[in-house]
Amino acid sequence: MDDAQRLIEKGYAARNEGNLPLALSLYKEAADAFRRIGEPLRLAHTIRHVADIQRRMNLLELAQANYTEALAIYQPESDANPLDVANTLRGFALLSEATGDIPAARTMWTEARQLYSAVQVQAGVEEADCRLSMLHKM
Repeated sequence: MDDAQRLIEKGYAARNEGNLPLALSLYKEAADAFRRIGEPLRLAHTIRHVADIQRRMNLLELAQANYTEALAIYQPESDANPLDVANTLRGFALLSEATGDIPAARTMWTEARQLYSAVQVQAGVEEADCRLSMLHKM
């Protein structure tokens, strides 16, 4: 197992224990490693986790920059896992809701829903449907 993967596992454990600052630090260190060794898909996946943690910590501007970077990496990558892209869109949609950017949230939920449907993740489809229903009332 490589060092970056160990950092991710430690970050995952810290996040599950509620230690978000430690989790954030570990995921950022893993992202730096993936950036250095040139693993774009693993980098994008890790950056998404960084953004998710930042969103939970109310570091919204930082989270937005990381979601944007992750999506930019995924877009040209034909090998990107649709579930990873959907999960990134989901987090960005939640961030957009939190910052009041309802049109962006609608767009991202719609795209995430399509991807969740394509990979048959019913829980993702249902969450997207629920959020879209709520957003259309706004």
